Amino acid sequence: MEFSRREMATAIGFLMLLSYFLNLSHGLVQPRRISHGLSESGKYLTRDELWFNQTLDHFSPYDHRRFRQRYYEYLDHLRVPDGPVFLMICGEGPCNGIPNDYISVLAKKFDAGVVSLEHRYYGKSSPFNSLATENLKYLSSKQALSDLAAFRGYYQEYLNVKLNRTGKVDNPWFFFGASYSGALSAWFRLKFPHLTCGSLASSAVVRAVYEFPEFDKQIGESAGPECKAALQETNKLVELALKVNNKALKALFNSTELDVDGDFLYFVADAQVMAFQYGNPDKLCVPMVDAKKSGGDLVEAYAKYVREYCFGVFGLSAKTYSRKHLLDTAITPESADRLWWFQVCTEVAYFQVAPANDSIRSHQVNTEYHLDLCKTLFGKGVYPEVDATNLYYGGDRIAATKIVFTNGSQDPWRHASKQTSSPDLPSYIITCHNCGHGSDLRGCPQSPLIIEGDSKNCSSPDAVNKVRQHIIEHMDLWLSECRGVLRSSI
Repeated sequence: MEFSRREMATAIGFLMLLSYFLNLSHGLVQPRRISHGLSESGKYLTRDELWFNQTLDHFSPYDHRRFRQRYYEYLDHLRVPDGPVFLMICGEGPCNGIPNDYISVLAKKFDAGVVSLEHRYYGKSSPFNSLATENLKYLSSKQALSDLAAFRGYYQEYLNVKLNRTGKVDNPWFFFGASYSGALSAWFRLKFPHLTCGSLASSAVVRAVYEFPEFDKQIGESAGPECKAALQETNKLVELALKVNNKALKALFNSTELDVDGDFLYFVADAQVMAFQYGNPDKLCVPMVDAKKSGGDLVEAYAKYVREYCFGVFGLSAKTYSRKHLLDTAITPESADRLWWFQVCTEVAYFQVAPANDSIRSHQVNTEYHLDLCKTLFGKGVYPEVDATNLYYGGDRIAATKIVFTNGSQDPWRHASKQTSSPDLPSYIITCHNCGHGSDLRGCPQSPLIIEGDSKNCSSPDAVNKVRQHIIEHMDLWLSECRGVLRSSI
């Protein structure tokens, strides 16, 4: 890439500022469960850990190994004995409790109990003491879906005993998930339709994507022309500064551990995603547009956003992108990073590559970068079987019934979801300035947690509330149909 004299002069001025900055541095009543109240200032309905002995390999008749899988229950709203059970699927990270988001509102409305199962391998549900590649062979969406089916059977039997019911009696079940767990929610209804009355698939990434330039394109659309232009110019300056004073640039972003430039550029691109994906676009775009209009330092303005918002508020860490960290096979609170990359590198890809034209992220974040990272982390034989995944589940042409799909208009992940609607598979786009990932469950912004997923801070609360009303109507119909089937089978 060639740079004009003006760009070079801007970069040199920026590097002088870098030197200056571095010098400054830096319950069931009978048998209702007794309520303990909401935990951690109301952020969780419960954080009381329970354990289930799960099958390691659901697809081998010879392997009888089991592991302890963590789950949670909150039964304060459950109508005894026939109220519904909502299963909130935990996704690609530690499951530390049942969040007090919009599912708590739905639980009250439908007199439902809520349970949540931690995904195998994540958090405290690891089958092995090491996350070496050979031990990850049982980490897949197929195994996870069978985990959910096995747990659902176990928990229903547990409820029947608690309620002194005899015979095979089922409560109506409804499954929920957001993002990857939203995909699991949809896939569970597809593969086990007899085990759930329906599913909510919020921001559900049901379509595995090998090369995903639409992701970056959506960031540009969500940013708007002025912010997009500022981010594109910032990317050019960052690429230039990497060549001129690599260490100083990375120090400015508190990311000196990222010794591979591709990893640093991926981190820089991902940081801007946080603003749009989680409903805080102004945290990024206001200072970036102001800096561009005033002739200020765009790289410093962007680095400040990363340090103060991404690190300080959102909790992002540059360590997440470090190969040394991702190669660590020890089980730690941060192991989710390696585990999710394994799922990316074997099943779903979602390689967020730069579009051929008009990109915001660096063109060095390309397909080769992702494949090299997969090879480095897990060895030569690991490759994302995207076509096989879409063949097995159907991608965004999933052939199932009674699934509600929801997506936020500003969320780049919606392009891996089902955005077309049909009577059996209704799909809704929640359109507003700060409606991102899981807005229907989380409200605005989507992170940090908003109690009960309150929509008052969404730029258009009506847009969120309208979709929520549709969700309630579908759930009411499908649960009532389910109860009819259950009564006729007793």
